[in-house]
Amino acid sequence: MPVYRSAPVQAAALASAVLLATACGPADEETGRAGAPQVRIAVNGWVGYHADAAVVSYLLEEELGYQVELVEADEEASWRGLADGSVDVILENWGHEDLMELYGATERPLVVDGGPTGNDGRIGWYLPEYLAEEHPGIDTVDGLRGKENVFAEDGEGTGRLLAADPSFVTQDQGMINHFGLDLEIEHAGSEEEQIERVREAYEKEEPVLFYFYEPQWLFEDLDLVKVEFPEYVELCEIDPDDVGCDYPDYELNKVFSAAFADTGGPAHEFIENWTWSNEDQNEVARMIAEEGEDPQQAARTWVEENPDVWREWLPEQN
Repeated sequence: MPVYRSAPVQAAALASAVLLATACGPADEETGRAGAPQVRIAVNGWVGYHADAAVVSYLLEEELGYQVELVEADEEASWRGLADGSVDVILENWGHEDLMELYGATERPLVVDGGPTGNDGRIGWYLPEYLAEEHPGIDTVDGLRGKENVFAEDGEGTGRLLAADPSFVTQDQGMINHFGLDLEIEHAGSEEEQIERVREAYEKEEPVLFYFYEPQWLFEDLDLVKVEFPEYVELCEIDPDDVGCDYPDYELNKVFSAAFADTGGPAHEFIENWTWSNEDQNEVARMIAEEGEDPQQAARTWVEENPDVWREWLPEQN
């Protein structure tokens, strides 16, 4: 089964990353304890990504004979891992054009685009449908302005926007500033803790306004409404303190270390071929988060039920 380790979150200058990357040996020469070739997959802190990693690592091991190391890290640390050679692939990238520019737009790029995952990503602010019915128009930015106290703990004063992990992709403060909303951001700490608090409010039919995203299995359980903001236009988020639009839609993609893309062999080809739907990811994520299954068991269940999907990902020699 995959081996887990945590990556330290530390600053890394681009010049240092270049030296580290060139010092590392080719990815296909690294072997695990059992002598199998090794793949190191970054794992970020949301269950949809855990579903990606579970299925990809399961098939790499069971079908292609690799040993997989799952490296737990936040998004920026994962990119630094690609650049310094300690990580081979990020399976689910949400934008991060700045990091691609930093590490990929050089004469000797340290990272390369790995193509789409097949998932359509969407970020926004959400609230329960019962709240939109109780306060008509509150699911628009104009209707929300002036009713922020609905989301205050005591029903008075500044409202609360519930976020998850502060390292997640966000432009919330810039939106609050631009639209003059009397809201403050409160971080639950993790996706799991955020969902627990949303569920608690939902079960009591209490007000809750929160940052959230798709793909996400929870939408199958709760009736949620996305708050409407002006549609995203290019560069409207250029000033992070003054963002006058909604989040863009994301075509989620994979990112490889350049060394792994050059020398990763069948593992690289397999991950490059890997694409699946939001529904596929949600199915595995639900098994992990809601049903409490071990990720490897959830992957096994999905693999056994969907051979027509994953067999197309295998390299031609398989």
